[in-house]
Amino acid sequence: MRRFFSRVTILVVLLMTVVTAWAAGKPMLEVSTPLTVALGEPFRVEFSLNAKPDEDSFQAPDFAGFDVLAGPAVSRGSSIQIINGSMSKSVNVSYTYVLLPKAAGAQTIGVATVVVEGETVQSHPQPIEVVDESAAAQSPTQGSTAQRQQRRDQMQGDAANRVAEDDVLLRAFVSKRSVYKNEPLHVTYKLYTRVQFVDYSFDANPSFNGFWAQDLVKKGSNAQTGRETYNGKVYDTYVLGDWLLYPQQAGALTIDPMGMTIVAQVVVQSRNRDPFFGGGHEVYNVPRKVQSSPVTITVKPLPEGAPADFNGAVGSFQLEETPPADRLAANSGATYTVRISGTGNLTFVQAPKLNLPGSFELYNTKTTESINASANGITGYRQFEYPFIARADGTYELEPVRFSYFDPQRMQYITLSTKPFTLEVLPDERGASAEAVVLPGRGMSKEEVRLLGEDIRFIKLGDAQLAPHRTPLIGTAAYWSLLAALFLLFGVAYATLRRRIQESKNLVLVRGKRANKMAVQRFRSARKYMELQDRRAFYEEMLRALWGYVSDKLNIPVANLTKENVCSELIDRGVAEADAQRFVSIIALCDEAQYAPSAEAHMSQVYTEGVELVSEMESKIKRSSKK
Repeated sequence: MRRFFSRVTILVVLLMTVVTAWAAGKPMLEVSTPLTVALGEPFRVEFSLNAKPDEDSFQAPDFAGFDVLAGPAVSRGSSIQIINGSMSKSVNVSYTYVLLPKAAGAQTIGVATVVVEGETVQSHPQPIEVVDESAAAQSPTQGSTAQRQQRRDQMQGDAANRVAEDDVLLRAFVSKRSVYKNEPLHVTYKLYTRVQFVDYSFDANPSFNGFWAQDLVKKGSNAQTGRETYNGKVYDTYVLGDWLLYPQQAGALTIDPMGMTIVAQVVVQSRNRDPFFGGGHEVYNVPRKVQSSPVTITVKPLPEGAPADFNGAVGSFQLEETPPADRLAANSGATYTVRISGTGNLTFVQAPKLNLPGSFELYNTKTTESINASANGITGYRQFEYPFIARADGTYELEPVRFSYFDPQRMQYITLSTKPFTLEVLPDERGASAEAVVLPGRGMSKEEVRLLGEDIRFIKLGDAQLAPHRTPLIGTAAYWSLLAALFLLFGVAYATLRRRIQESKNLVLVRGKRANKMAVQRFRSARKYMELQDRRAFYEEMLRALWGYVSDKLNIPVANLTKENVCSELIDRGVAEADAQRFVSIIALCDEAQYAPSAEAHMSQVYTEGVELVSEMESKIKRSSKK
C-alpha cells in the first residue's frame, strides 16, 4: 500500500512539472494596473510578454476614457538558468504607458495584442475604478481629501520647478549662412537635455522650401548621442536630424524650426512621512515643449559670364577620359568614356556633349555613378560612355570634350577639357569606302547594324520581257477616290500634328497633362514601399506624388508650394473646400509620419485616401477648365 501511494505521488509531481513547463513556454501577455485611481492623477499601465515578439507587432488598446501622457516605453530583458546541467532561457518584454483618466466611474483597459512567431497573443481586459475625490468633499473626510489634493498639486508644482527653462533645449546648427546657388550646406538638429526623459514627440518638422535635401541619417540607425558643454552646463545631446541642403534659388531662404514635446521624469521627495520608515520619493512626468530657432540663409546667384557649356555644376571636379583605340575598321563600334569626379552637386551633373564627324553614328549614352553623401558634401564620380560606329574610312580629328563648373572657393568658372584625339578608320574586310550609307540619329539594334550595306540586291541583266498584266489604276474612279482619301488623311494628320506642336510649346499645358501620369507612377512606387513595410520611403514617395501633382496641375513653382497656397488654388479650380482640406491634411500626416515613427498613421489608409482624392480632384479640375 505504501508503494502504491509513493508511485501516485511521483506521478502527480511529474504531471505538475510538465504542466508548469508547458505554461511557462506558452506566450502570455499580462497587464498590470492599479485597481483604483483618482480622477486627474496619472498612473502607469504595463503590458508584460514572456516571449520575443515579431517586429512592430504590438497593438495597444484605444485607451477609451483616458489620455495617453507618455508611452510606449519598451524594455527588454532575458535570463539564462542552468540547473543540473540543463540550460533554460527566458525573455521578457514590457510596454509601459502613463495614462490620465478623463471621467470618474468604472473604466476598462481594453485588449492589447502582439504577434509571436506568427501567433497572435491577447491580454485580458482590466477594470479600473476612477474615483472623483473632489466629489467626496461633502463627506466627513473633506479636509483630508482636500489636503491630499493640495499636496499632490504642490508635488506636481515642485516637479515642474525642478526642470529649468535651459534644462531642455533644441538647437539647429548650419555650416554656412551665405552660399551660392547649388552650393551645399549642412544642417543638424540637436536635443540638449540635463534631465531624464521617458518619451518625446515631434510637433513641427522643417520643410526646407527652396532646397534640395539629402537625408544623412541611415534608415533604422539609432540617434547619435554625446555630451557637450553649453553656457557652462553639461548636457546629454541627441542628433534628431541631419541633412545636406542644396539651395535651388537665389535670395533669402528660411529653414523652418523643428518643434517637439519631451516628457521629463522628475523624482521628488514625498511630503507624506511614514511613521515607521520616514519620507519616500515620488516620480512625476513633466511635459516640456521646445523649438529650435529659424535660420535664414543668404543664397547668392551664380556670377554672370558662364561658359556656353555650363550646365549648373557647382563644386570642385576633375575630368578624365578613356578614348578608344586610335585605329579601328569601318562599320565597327567603339566607346569613348568620360569620368567626372570630385565634390559638389554630382547628382545634377549632366553628360558633356561629344561632337563627332557626320559619318559617325552616336548611340544612347550610358551613365554609371558612385556617390557618397556626408556632412562635407557629396563626393564620388559620374561616368559617361558614348558608344559610336564609324561608317566611312579616313583620318578624323575628334574635338575635345569640355566640362565647365563654378568653384565657390575660388569664386570663378573653370572649364576642363580633354586632349584632342586623332582616329584612323580603316576599310573593313568587305572594302567599305566613304560612300557607305549613313543614317544619323537612327537607334538601330546590333542585327540592323550588321545587315547595313547588304540590303540591296543584285539587278538582273539582259533584255526585259515586259507585258501588261492588268488595266492600269491611273485614271480610274478608284484611283481618284484613293487620291482624295490620301489628301484628306494628309490634312487630318497635318492638323493633328500642328495642334500637338502648339500644345508642346505651352509648358503649362504639358505639365498639366502629365501631372496625373506622374502621380500614378509615384503612387505605384509608394505601394511597393508599403508592401515592403518601408515607412520612411513610403511617406517620402507619397509626398513626392502629392506635391508633384499640385505643382504640375496647378502650375505652382516649387518655391511657392505651401499648404495655404495649394488649398486656396484648389478651391479656385472648382475643388470642394472639404476635399482641399483633406488633401492638405494628407500631406501634413505624411510629413508627421515621415519624421515621427510614433505618429498614428496607417500606410494603407493614407495610400487609398491619397489615390482616391487625386482621382476626384483630376475630374473636377478638368470640368472647371472646360467651363
